Amino acid sequence: MSPKKTTLKPARNVPASKKAPPEPGSLRGVANWKEAARWLRDRGIEDIECITPDLAGVARGKMMPSSKFTSNTSLALPSAIYRHTISGEYPDETESFRYEPRDSDLKLMPDLSTLSVVPWETDPTAQVICDIVDSDGGEVPYTPRNVLKRIMSLYHERGWKPIVAPEIEFYLVAKNDDPDYPLHPPKGRSGRSILGGQGYSIAGINEFDELIDDVYHFSEKQGLEIDTLIHEEGPAQLEINLRHGNPIELADQVFLFKRTIREAALKHDIYATFMAKPMQGQPGSAMHIHQSVVNIETGKNIFSNPDGSASKEFFHFIGGMQKFVPSAMAMLAPYVNSYRRLQPDMSCPVNNAWGYDNRTTAFRVPVSDPQARRVENRLPSSDANPYLALAASLASGLLGIMKEIEPTAPTEDSANEGSIDLPRGLLEAVALLEDEPAFEEMFGKQFIGLYAGVKRGEFETFMQVISPWEREFLLLNV
Repeated sequence: MSPKKTTLKPARNVPASKKAPPEPGSLRGVANWKEAARWLRDRGIEDIECITPDLAGVARGKMMPSSKFTSNTSLALPSAIYRHTISGEYPDETESFRYEPRDSDLKLMPDLSTLSVVPWETDPTAQVICDIVDSDGGEVPYTPRNVLKRIMSLYHERGWKPIVAPEIEFYLVAKNDDPDYPLHPPKGRSGRSILGGQGYSIAGINEFDELIDDVYHFSEKQGLEIDTLIHEEGPAQLEINLRHGNPIELADQVFLFKRTIREAALKHDIYATFMAKPMQGQPGSAMHIHQSVVNIETGKNIFSNPDGSASKEFFHFIGGMQKFVPSAMAMLAPYVNSYRRLQPDMSCPVNNAWGYDNRTTAFRVPVSDPQARRVENRLPSSDANPYLALAASLASGLLGIMKEIEPTAPTEDSANEGSIDLPRGLLEAVALLEDEPAFEEMFGKQFIGLYAGVKRGEFETFMQVISPWEREFLLLNV
């Protein structure tokens, strides 16, 4: 017997959103199943994609006719989708990394506030992001959206809510169907490949006018709001800045923006990539995260005192970032390639320093008025799962407040002059994640064991590949 439709509710133990329910005629989201049926009917939607991010942030799920979606339907996925690597392999079990013995079903629970159209599909299609629960309706603690919700609940317990604003960098690259060949920039409207050194160049953006118009068009159709778009330093490297808001909603937006940008690029016969370091000798791609915390009752930024000065919570948040983010790097830089970006001469911080308006530090405090006082985490790479990157960054700051950790003195000059203060590779980062006792309370033992097992599996797969460097320098010399 199919379960009653009333079982399709958000996962338990998740703080409710404070925003007003969306209007039935809105571009994005509805309040209940009755409005969902009307929303789909009014738009002539034929199919709906029920999607959820896996550990890599890849959309997994099911597609079905819209009539089936609004009927008495149970949606399920196997638990194994949270235990395979980015290359689709399944690592060996260890003491802390285990498979569910029966590979039982996990249920997809649609979050109707995320309902939107899929504007690049030729047939009328909608999408909805889903939470994951077990067969009894309890939340599954190791899924990315639930990991971030767990961190949000720790803030809510203290009467606070974090506010974030991500900035996502990515490259446009010419199509390349042979992974043995290096990537290179695509040709723009001028007919020539764009060069590097085009930071903030309007001409650089105009080279891809039609593609960018499609990004804006697709985003508008989904109810996604872009704050600004700029050309970055790398050739055909762009950055999209999102408006600040609720971390769950912003992680959802990054999740959807990645799909949107890839689809817009494919429409123009090129690729968009969020690899941290897609081209040798060029800057890497980051996902900078601006963070502040407000009091739920008053709406005031807890990083500022009533007289406008910086609060103790502000400094303790920075202290927590300095102490704990290096141990969370496996969530902020999740692949072997991520650590190629972390080079001192590539406009990327390789330290755990902080400073006022200092882009060489890992944690930058932008110039702002007291109510907008915030901390920018400049370490995450754009290949990171947005849910896990936000969870790791916010958890580190919260630990600093809870433990009253004092930061170092702010760095006045370049912070990239000395040694590298971060893990230099994926295995080192995974070991630091497992060895930090405070993270078990933040993320849960099951998530840490599962995530570490997948990352080690990905490293072992990478080690099976012989690189061009090895062929060039070892083939005839050793």
